[in-house]
Amino acid sequence: MRAYTRNPRGLLDTQAATLESLPFRANPALPASDQLLKKAIWLYFILLIFEGAIRKWVFPGLATPLLIVRDPIALLIVAKTLHRGLFPFHPYLIVPVLIGITSIFTATFLGHGNMMVALYGARIFLLHFPMMFAIGRLFNQDDVIKIGKVTLWMAIPMAFLIALQFYSPQTAWVNRGVGGDVAGAGFSGALGYLRPPGTFSFTNGLTLFYGFVASFIIYFWFNTDKINKLILIGATSALLAAIPLSISRGLFFQIGVSLIFAITAVSRKPKYAGKFVLASIGIGITLLLLSQTSFFETATVAFTTRFELATTNEDGLEGVLLDRYLGGLIGSFKDNQDLPFFGYGVGMGTNVGSMLLSGSKTFLISEGEWGRLIGELGLFLGLAVILIRLGFSLKIAIAAYRKLVAGDLLPWMLLSFGLLIVPQGQWAQPSALGFSTLIGGLMIASLRPSKSKALLP
Repeated sequence: MRAYTRNPRGLLDTQAATLESLPFRANPALPASDQLLKKAIWLYFILLIFEGAIRKWVFPGLATPLLIVRDPIALLIVAKTLHRGLFPFHPYLIVPVLIGITSIFTATFLGHGNMMVALYGARIFLLHFPMMFAIGRLFNQDDVIKIGKVTLWMAIPMAFLIALQFYSPQTAWVNRGVGGDVAGAGFSGALGYLRPPGTFSFTNGLTLFYGFVASFIIYFWFNTDKINKLILIGATSALLAAIPLSISRGLFFQIGVSLIFAITAVSRKPKYAGKFVLASIGIGITLLLLSQTSFFETATVAFTTRFELATTNEDGLEGVLLDRYLGGLIGSFKDNQDLPFFGYGVGMGTNVGSMLLSGSKTFLISEGEWGRLIGELGLFLGLAVILIRLGFSLKIAIAAYRKLVAGDLLPWMLLSFGLLIVPQGQWAQPSALGFSTLIGGLMIASLRPSKSKALLP
């Protein structure tokens, strides 16, 4: 039997009591031998950021197998956590796992009939979704803040990289695509400039990365004692520069959501008002300085041009928001009226699935996430997964708000990023799946007190 060190205050502790209202119980302190699992989570995080770079620049000949380089790590973490008995046996975890197992058989015998495609699709439910809960049980607030600090460090050189990609031709080495593709990894932009992917295999990875960065930057501006101020200023400048350089409306909207969460925090806890004003002044000065540089001005013109053209084509800002966040569910029902009960088979809606089944990368089912789920799994199982993701996000949102009221801002700011990607993020895409897994786990972990607080008498 392993020895455990429990919180002397037990579940009567305020933070633990808050967690008891959720399916995420506060677990005992981990034995030293299980620090390996924490290191494995850090490796998952590092590979998420640099997996694309490895596939593009380091080992281009291994680009295809490296697509699932994080899967063995997720398997190790999930298996070890299960062996330790740390998983909460709750519908939010059990139902997706059961659906994943069922979907392998329904896809193989009643759907597309390709076992490899079915396994690739089911790994989302069997490995990455459970890993959220593993992160939540193995990490606490101290670990989450460490992830945030490293993320801010990464944001600075990433901004220099995308600036270089933005202004370099697609034939340049820095713009090579997956597998060393000399055609380049840039994607449709504006005024002859393409959207850069940074270290990622596709541009959505960069958008998600800086959306993730934004939630931590705002948190640290409210808690400047927890971060080196020069790093905070540098990361903030990098984020502001990344908005036009990425030519990404998605990043712009994500940062807007995080700012709304910050304003909500100030309105709920007026003690944050002074730091919010200080941060606003700092950001204003940074924007003023950046606007004096030609590289920022050129990128801003390209960004605003694409923003205006794309928004006009989608019937304005209201059309963008309704189509992306509300129309997805409605469209998933409209487009699958003749759908088999168990769908066309799990994995069919992924790029890997389309390559194995049709020989080309295309959307065999739906470009939208909810439409893909219902198309792959059928109306009953697909809707069950959607409701699980929505329910999980709602539980986290309620707990994060309670933490905000108690004076803890970290879960609330992480929620500003997770509330968009966990319910509706495109998990068929590896970077989106990785960021969803990471932020889902970090949101749970942020609800647990730090080690120092947990050991208070």
